[in-house]
Amino acid sequence: MKRLTLLTAAALIAATVATPVAAQDTRPVLRDSHAAGAARLAQAGSAFTRWREDFRPRAYAAGISRATFDAAFRGVGMNPEVVRLDGKQAEFTKPIWEYLDTAVSDARIDNGRENYRKYQRTLAGIEQTYGVDAAAVIAVWGMETNYGSFRGSTPVIEALATLAVQGRRRAFAEEQLIAALKILQNGDVAPNGMRGSWAGAMGHTQFIPTSYLAYAQDFNRDGRRDVWAEDPTDALASTANYLRKFGWTRGQPWGVEVRLPAGFNYGNIDQDLRRPVARWTQLGVRGLDGRPVPNHGEAALLAPAGARGPVFMVFNNFRVIKRYNNATSYAMGVGHLAQRIMGAPDFSAAWPRTERALSRTEKIEIQRRLTARGFSTGGADGLIGPNTMEAIRGFQRSQGLVPDGFASSSLLQRLRGG
Repeated sequence: MKRLTLLTAAALIAATVATPVAAQDTRPVLRDSHAAGAARLAQAGSAFTRWREDFRPRAYAAGISRATFDAAFRGVGMNPEVVRLDGKQAEFTKPIWEYLDTAVSDARIDNGRENYRKYQRTLAGIEQTYGVDAAAVIAVWGMETNYGSFRGSTPVIEALATLAVQGRRRAFAEEQLIAALKILQNGDVAPNGMRGSWAGAMGHTQFIPTSYLAYAQDFNRDGRRDVWAEDPTDALASTANYLRKFGWTRGQPWGVEVRLPAGFNYGNIDQDLRRPVARWTQLGVRGLDGRPVPNHGEAALLAPAGARGPVFMVFNNFRVIKRYNNATSYAMGVGHLAQRIMGAPDFSAAWPRTERALSRTEKIEIQRRLTARGFSTGGADGLIGPNTMEAIRGFQRSQGLVPDGFASSSLLQRLRGG
């Protein structure tokens, strides 16, 4: 019976395609579709032209010459891929352990060690000049572009101009465009060589144009701060300079894995709650060897998977990495990758891998249900920040649970349970 149904359906489709009347019926639809697409393209082109001519005097006022402006925008228009990616908001994000599985994979560790050896003399000079550990510089390179393998091929001027026309991030895009035009005017790169990510980040270590102007270095002294070249020297030096400017302390760790005493108050686990190591020692926090953690300056505690995962004491260098990218997962990835490249072992405590990732919709639901129960999250945006974590802790205390502030599927089920 199933075979007969399939054959009948195929025969009907074939008959429909072969019928002249059906073909005549579809042509206007196709023409209308093409006409609508052409109209949208024309409309986008007009919007781009209006924006460009509106932006031109602002560029001139910032010191950009007419010749630089015209050369930069020659052949540039709206980039549909940038529009698509800018409008794409992920519903799901990876849990921290899956993120680190990729960020600090065996292959990335091996490639990091290989590149460390390959550029050992260059890295030694960079470390000596900027006072930033070479392993940290290599780790940023590995995290940003997998050691230069994925630097991005989107024309930066076109990407930023598209974002400016879209309007959602117009102020940011125009600020970066002015900076990009200054880079071109300085002669560090030609317009066709200024390529990067769809969001305008450039080169081996993905500097945005304003960061490039502020921190890029000509370490090989060839007269150009070339972060786009196959040779990563200038990009690595630029990254070291960036980390130095934000207070990197050479020879100190980003963080160490620790053990908490029974009954520890998880309300003390907050990246913004920094205390001397001696105070954490008084509260019973110890290194994995059972001894007090060495004093590396003020520290905070971090439990990225709640009470069921590893806990870390994080120091100043962790905060410096977050100036490069403000995500906790990114900072952990860079810090841990740097340690693994230099031969350190993996984390000791296991991650709660049976815990599934929450979607953004589910995180919003958690926030709304917490607020409805009297534990205000200050809004429902799907981002689990300090307000939401404190609300979770309040709810967990009311339920006799460990108040670790961790948003999980089991927490959501309990909130749904009434």
